Amino acid sequence: MTIDPVQMDPRRIETLRAIMKALRTPVTGCPWDLEQKFETIAPYTIEEAYEVADAITRGNRADLCEELGDLLLQTVYHAQLADEEGAFTLDDVLETINKKMVRRHPHVFGSEAAKSAKLAKGFWEDMKAKERAKKKKQPEGLLSAVPLALPGLTRALKLQAKAAKVGFDWPSVDNVYDKISEEIAEFRNAPDKEKVSEFGDLLFALANVARHLGIDPEDALRTTNAKFERRFRHIELELEKRGKQPKDSSLEEMDALWDAAKEFEKELD
Repeated sequence: MTIDPVQMDPRRIETLRAIMKALRTPVTGCPWDLEQKFETIAPYTIEEAYEVADAITRGNRADLCEELGDLLLQTVYHAQLADEEGAFTLDDVLETINKKMVRRHPHVFGSEAAKSAKLAKGFWEDMKAKERAKKKKQPEGLLSAVPLALPGLTRALKLQAKAAKVGFDWPSVDNVYDKISEEIAEFRNAPDKEKVSEFGDLLFALANVARHLGIDPEDALRTTNAKFERRFRHIELELEKRGKQPKDSSLEEMDALWDAAKEFEKELD
């Protein structure tokens, strides 16, 4: 007997699993979903994670609820694909994360002695390293565990942090400021064929400053992006009052409106 997901309780994860399975059922499923594979779904997984972060940044709990559902769908989607090829199931995913969380929190779920013990600095990273070592047959480099799919600035931060743990780090943020000046000069003077590489070096140095100062570079850039959008929207609205669009305006006029937007924001602060 086939169970219709539409008739199931929408508040249970079993319903989402049934919906996903129905979408992936040959002949009767969704043509688009049937064409998908891990590689084609991965970009959507990353996008949904960013949309969750965006809802949190905006403080919109209704959007956060919806975006968390979209992100949960990604987990169910990948698990369904894996189930179809006999690799693992969603139950295996749940078992793995539940066991891992218990294993990595002995101070919460362990013996009374473990609960009373103070966690040593770096406990979480040390345990992760030990678990990875058990899985790998051959040793890999210190930085190999940093995922390649991370956003560039975030990955730069993590690479630098891991290297710093073994002493490979600038002693002071002032040294990094000097490095940035050096990288800017190299970028300006580099031939066109080397511009991309030199620009990457500059971004890497900027990420290093962020790490030393405890700044999340991705969050900082998102904040600046939002500020740019907000101020440019001010330009558009003011020009609209004058019967214009940005393409009909001069750079000088738009610059003046930009400065006005900055002053208005200062007054609000």
